[in-house]
Amino acid sequence: MRTIPNFLAISGSLRAHSSNTEVLRACAILAPASVRVRIFDRLADLPHFNPDLDAEGAVLPASVEAFRGEIDAADALLISSPEYAHGVPGTLKNALDWLVSSPAMVFKPIALLNVSPRSTHAHASLVEILRTMSTVAVPGASIQLSLASRTLSADEIAADPQIADRLRSSLDALLVAAKEYQSRTDCETRKPRAP
Repeated sequence: MRTIPNFLAISGSLRAHSSNTEVLRACAILAPASVRVRIFDRLADLPHFNPDLDAEGAVLPASVEAFRGEIDAADALLISSPEYAHGVPGTLKNALDWLVSSPAMVFKPIALLNVSPRSTHAHASLVEILRTMSTVAVPGASIQLSLASRTLSADEIAADPQIADRLRSSLDALLVAAKEYQSRTDCETRKPRAP
């Protein structure tokens, strides 16, 4: 049984200092010591999704295998994504496509962090995609912030009392859901197999 929950943070932006990435870095700073937050920074390494490469018996590309391994090891996900042309950025959608056939996403608790009130279309689309993948969007952990018009570093976000308070509340709600997820998966692991 894992004792310290692992959160994997995924930014839908490939920009080095996007608001989406910085808010996830701030979460890593603000997370309680009882949680590990790791930023997944290899979204651009994933090849274009091809069902032929994901067929039974096929050998997955190494980057996809590693990505799925990180998702599987995570007790919860933090996702923050920009909106491009009223949609989810292609790199993030591509990553999610690689996870559709993987059982690692089933019932995985997720916090959706929306850093721009204008990003309504991508957020709604992301909610629908993740619902279809049988994940659990945690209501208390999924929040909207107004950071897109401000250029703040992770340290500056973490130092802002109002933003930091909201992010801590989000992390607390996700931690509760992650512990429930851990308990569920631990129980399933211990279930005796049918003869």
